[in-house]
Formats: sequence, C-alpha cells, structure tokens
Amino acid sequence: MTIQWYPGHMAKAQKQIKERLKAVDLILEIVDARVPESSINPMIQELGQNKPILLIMNKADMADPRRTQQWIETFKKRGITAIALDAQHKAKLPMIEKVAQEILAEKLAKKRAKGIRNPVIRAMCVGVPNVGKSTILNRLVQKNIAVTGNRPGVTKNQQWLKAGQTLELLDTPGVLWPKFEDPTIGSKLALTGAISDAIYHPDDVVIFALEHFKEYYPSQLQKVYKVTDAELEEPAAELIMILTKRLGFKEDYDRFCVKFINDARQGKLGRFTLDVVPVEAS
Repeated sequence: MTIQWYPGHMAKAQKQIKERLKAVDLILEIVDARVPESSINPMIQELGQNKPILLIMNKADMADPRRTQQWIETFKKRGITAIALDAQHKAKLPMIEKVAQEILAEKLAKKRAKGIRNPVIRAMCVGVPNVGKSTILNRLVQKNIAVTGNRPGVTKNQQWLKAGQTLELLDTPGVLWPKFEDPTIGSKLALTGAISDAIYHPDDVVIFALEHFKEYYPSQLQKVYKVTDAELEEPAAELIMILTKRLGFKEDYDRFCVKFINDARQGKLGRFTLDVVPVEAS
C-alpha cells in the first residue's frame, strides 16, 4: 500500500525547522515506541546539521517491552541515545533533562569554564504527528502551552517553552516526509494514528496488521477475537471476512477494519510493536 501525506503546512514547517536548527544545542525526536524506527523522520537527520539527537520512545506502555529494550540497544549501536517512557505518567520525564545533560556534558563544561554558572540547553522537539510530542512538552513545562490532540497535525506553529532552569524547548508541528521508501511504513504509521484516517483505506492497513499479529502476537488475536489455530493459517484478507461475520457485521468489512484499528490504538489488542529489530542487531 502506498500512502503519501505531505500537505502545505508540513513543507512550511520543514523550512522553519531548518532555519531554527542553528539556534539549538540538541534535537529531541519523539517517536512512537510501537513503531520506533518507522516514526523516525529521515529529514530531521538531513536537516540536523550534525546536532546530537536524543530519541524519546513515547507510548512505551503500549509497546512490546522486550522489543522496546531491543530497539534501545540497537539505537545505541547506531550511535543514537534512546529512552523509553509514557508521557501520561510523569515519573520518567526527568530522565529527559538528565540524559540531555549527559549528551551535552562536554559543551556544558566549556560554558561553565567561561563563567556561565547554569548553562541552558536549547532543544528542538520534533516528531511525526500524534506521537505525543505536545503532551511531553506540556508535562515538562507543567502547563498546557503546547496544543494537544489525539489526531495528526494539531500543532501548527513553532514556539519556545521554558522547562525548569536548564531546558528551553522549541515546539514544532508534527512533520512527515514526502515519500515512504518502504510501503509498510505507511501502514504502520496509519495503524498507530500518525497519518490522517482520511487518506488511506482501512482494509489495506488491517491486512498488514493481521499478518504481523498472526506471526508475532497470535495469542492476542485469539484472546480478543476468538481466532482459532486453524484460522491463524488463513490469509489476512480471508480472516477479515471471517471476523467481520463473527462480530455480526454481515459483509461490512470496512466496519470490522475500522474496529480493529481503533482496538489497536486503544490498547484493546494488548501491547505490540510493529517494527521488528533486524536480526544482525538483536
């Protein structure tokens, strides 16, 4: 399935990000822990001008914990510092400031040597739509300054936010990139809500998702939809027809597909991660 979504406000935001990167010390890239690699925006690294990046894997409470740890280790091997948290719970949020200081330790030490007692870290917060970026920002600054919403494309403007004494954060709109090189990325981002529901067909997304769940999380399909061992052997398209009728939707296959997508987003299918760690990195 080919999904493309790159409206005008995203092109404008990309230009603004590039212009303002010169003023920042660090890039905080927020990704969805269920799609930690697929929700990394390749444009950020291209625009990043070699700025250090701290990858924040949000919604970790909805992701497969084993895979989350595997991805943290994989990113480390790639030279990227990553931490996992859930923005809805404040307990781990102080990690962001602590790890940011560790990443910039040398730069901060030089500033202190010049007589700056409490050097401030200026960080740009970036992320694809609906990864919880604004929620993290609001909790860090302890105010509802950044606009939030459970749909892509809520934050439209860029704004600086002060988080305590050591962090100044620049909020930016959620930005996708013009073309997905791997077509499965579109399906993954659609299932997790990073792409507007208006631009994809739900059965394409659910066919991909069912194949993934059949291979990696079959017990969750069995628990939620009473899928039998024999039905797990069926192609995803056939399974959609079976489950549509089982749920009393007759032949309204789209109705089942929309339900499946909502069930996945709301955590009713349990914890899952759609990005599989490469064998050579696991």
